[in-house]
Amino acid sequence: MKRSSMLTVITYAALVSMLAAGCSSTSQPTGGTGQAPNGGAASSGGAKSGEPTTLTLLIGSTGTPYPATQAVAAEAEKKLNIKIKFDIKPDGTEGDNLVKTRLATGEMADILYYNSGSLLQALNPEENFVDLSKEPYMANLLDSYKETVTSNGKVFGVPGGSSNVGGILYNKKVYAELGLTVPKTWAEFIANSDKIKAAGKTAVIGSYKTTWTSQLFVLANQYNVQSQVPTFAKDYTENKAKYATTPAALRGFEMTSEVFKKGYYNKDFLATTYDTGLKMLAEGTGVQYPMLTSAIDALAQNYPDKVKDIGVFPIPSDNASLNGFTVWMPSSYYINKKSKNIDAAKKFVEFLISPEGQKAYMSKSKANGPYVVKGIQVPDDAFQAVKDMQTYFDNGKTLPALEFISPVKGPNLESILIEVGTGQKSAADGAADYDKDVRKQAQQLNLPGW
Repeated sequence: MKRSSMLTVITYAALVSMLAAGCSSTSQPTGGTGQAPNGGAASSGGAKSGEPTTLTLLIGSTGTPYPATQAVAAEAEKKLNIKIKFDIKPDGTEGDNLVKTRLATGEMADILYYNSGSLLQALNPEENFVDLSKEPYMANLLDSYKETVTSNGKVFGVPGGSSNVGGILYNKKVYAELGLTVPKTWAEFIANSDKIKAAGKTAVIGSYKTTWTSQLFVLANQYNVQSQVPTFAKDYTENKAKYATTPAALRGFEMTSEVFKKGYYNKDFLATTYDTGLKMLAEGTGVQYPMLTSAIDALAQNYPDKVKDIGVFPIPSDNASLNGFTVWMPSSYYINKKSKNIDAAKKFVEFLISPEGQKAYMSKSKANGPYVVKGIQVPDDAFQAVKDMQTYFDNGKTLPALEFISPVKGPNLESILIEVGTGQKSAADGAADYDKDVRKQAQQLNLPGW
């Protein structure tokens, strides 16, 4: 999730101040999964009278963005006579590779739902996606969001859903049964985990079968890194700072290693999927899950009677005074520059971020954090875990994930962390390997100092 311009403190503060003032389980595909890049549809100006224009949309099926987009698509078909044909992609590295292949071969769908930030920059947005900078509706999006989908002054995406944070989802009911309190330091987290393990439950849920979930201790630790080393993002981008040689940044790799060494994971964590991890958390057989709060939607969808038992707390540092959340901007919808249906695609994304489109989206996807569309507020019936994080936003105890303030992100972090998280590689070696991993991409982006 990269971009060429840095997400400034000022623009990010704008998001937080707006929040203070006013204030993504796997869903199984139910639509078509056609692979044709444009669905064989006529252009928006060429469809016969009464016949809908068909657009293809490439999206993953994990979580609620898929059913939420389906809800918007149903309304768009009625209001705009535009039909969406969904094309489902896998998650993680496999999905990233598919997206890059489709773009390279000219087989990309009309619309792509994909990450904002550094991973977007790796797709060469100026070459592959339609510039939306001059569309009137872009004024309805927060600047702090738009910077995450901007390259060389051009804006390429519109958001899907709310922002969310990275932290530890936990089962409040089990915490209460065991007399545990939310940890403010890593030592307290370890003490809680020891008690959970002694009670015969999984202290920390591992779901490495869904490979991207291996990254949370490192990625969600960014608040702690940036709080201790305020220049880290800038220095990292300029090749002046490294994970392996910055103790605060190395700490995330050490956390990943320590949790494995202490036997906190479920025994079958290598074969456990994200869906199974959520099930364990909901049922209380697993008690703590390093995860993005976008998972709350999936929990509510599959375990509506259990979601009230789920809370969230930040990745603890070694200093209780540094307690805060790392924030992720929502993933986004991008229009394929080679689409034959650009006008219709523009109409669809405009509808998606309209009040009517957002209402349809929110019917299948509740807030996982603050919204980035102006005027869209976190509802009163927000999940308890979302309310848990609100105090941190109100008190300024949030900072953006590294991928939103630096364009440097290597493609192999998840596989490196699986090695660290299974004891195949030390934390120090894993961090050093990741420092090497980012070099190729930084050089491809022609960043100074690399």
